[in-house]
Amino acid sequence: MNDDEPKLDMDLSSGIAAFEAKQFRRASELLSPLAEEGVAEAQYRMAIMAQNGLGMVRNDSLASRYMRAAAETGSALAQHGLGFMYLEGECVEKDATQAAAWFRKAAEQGLAGSQTTLAMMYEQGNGVAKDAEQAKHWYHKAGFDM
Repeated sequence: MNDDEPKLDMDLSSGIAAFEAKQFRRASELLSPLAEEGVAEAQYRMAIMAQNGLGMVRNDSLASRYMRAAAETGSALAQHGLGFMYLEGECVEKDATQAAAWFRKAAEQGLAGSQTTLAMMYEQGNGVAKDAEQAKHWYHKAGFDM
């Protein structure tokens, strides 16, 4: 363990606490350096703030860059967030196929919101081939009895 790790943990904890308390300017000050260092939890929250203009000017490019970086580390919440960005065409070019791929990654980690969204996509044939069995499978995983 190096000497910087306790400070990193403290800054991350303080940044997350500020984010949860809706003190977005403070959260940004604490989380931005960590996001640049590749800390997925900081990247995810910075992406949310940049996407919605919370504590900073809205920045689609920064939002998509941080969301993708966090998603690629395996963060289920960031994978869901990136899937949503692609589904809605928010901060990135609308792409239902990409959305389904990212929702699947989060769904496979047990994120119920992603499981439900993926089920709806299969039900509607949005970004994936229409498949009632896959829809039923993902609804069941999300806790819905069909």
